[in-house]
Amino acid sequence: MIRINRELLQYITELQDSGITCETYGPGEEIIGQKKRVLSVRIVKSGIVKCYLTEDNGNDFIQEFFGEGEIFGEIEVLNGNPSFCALETITDTEVCKIPGDRFGELLQTDKKFNELILKALASKVHYTAIRHSYHQSHAIEDNLLRLKKQFPRLIDVIAKRDIANYLGVTLRSLNRTINGMRNKGI
Repeated sequence: MIRINRELLQYITELQDSGITCETYGPGEEIIGQKKRVLSVRIVKSGIVKCYLTEDNGNDFIQEFFGEGEIFGEIEVLNGNPSFCALETITDTEVCKIPGDRFGELLQTDKKFNELILKALASKVHYTAIRHSYHQSHAIEDNLLRLKKQFPRLIDVIAKRDIANYLGVTLRSLNRTINGMRNKGI
């Protein structure tokens, strides 16, 4: 549920590149707005960030939650398009920021960095396909149990509305399922 990439975070931390800076954000702060120009790539050093898009009907759809070492903004920097999603902090968060031109240089000159970015992109595609398939083919209760197993503090850290948006269900359906699970002693 909360994606992490410790290998990338360790490499970025050890790189100690003067072009990489750190930024801190409090809970609920927007890092990148939907349909905004993105000039830097960011890697989560600590905290949780949600990646979501607001549909034309006003509903949010959460693509994923990023934890330590997860990268975002790389696709926009690579293709020059505005951001497809917005990125907002859930908890206190620190991110490493790599300006787009420096990111491009590192991809060209640092084989290990290039390899880690390719692996991160491949992992995003793989994870997204599996997640969407699972959510679509299983009941809400099964999805909640799976999320709770992956992230035991789920309800304590992530708002129910965000969990519902992540699962692609209404808040009412989520609450009904949670209450049913409590009644069953789950």
